[in-house]
Amino acid sequence: MAKENLYVLDSYALIGYLEDEPFAEFIQNLLLSARKNQCKLLLHALQAGEVYYILLREQGRQTADFAYARIKDFPLSLIDRIDEELLLSAASIKASFPLSYADSFAAATAQIYDATLLTGDPEFKALDDAGIISVQWLNSL
Repeated sequence: MAKENLYVLDSYALIGYLEDEPFAEFIQNLLLSARKNQCKLLLHALQAGEVYYILLREQGRQTADFAYARIKDFPLSLIDRIDEELLLSAASIKASFPLSYADSFAAATAQIYDATLLTGDPEFKALDDAGIISVQWLNSL
């Protein structure tokens, strides 16, 4: 069971928030809570990079740069290193489950920190079902 009030954001959560998807208010409330130190949000740099390249490809450099600047201002802890524990955890997850390599780092981050992963990406369902990580499904809010 994941620690209460500790969350990992993946690219699905960030892009959905930035594009005002139906769950954006939920993310906004978490961001406000994080500013008040009522919860902690984690983001691996690979996820930030994934958001940037998706927005760059789909909406252009100006939008990608603006979104990245906003993300850098969010009250979250950016994990910008890959230590051996994270590397091996992500690689093991990738070897065992059909998800992207970047997503394996989001899952490994949630696993290592015992945090709840915030996503709507169905690639994480098998990990949630297997009890590898705890997922808060944003598309069901």
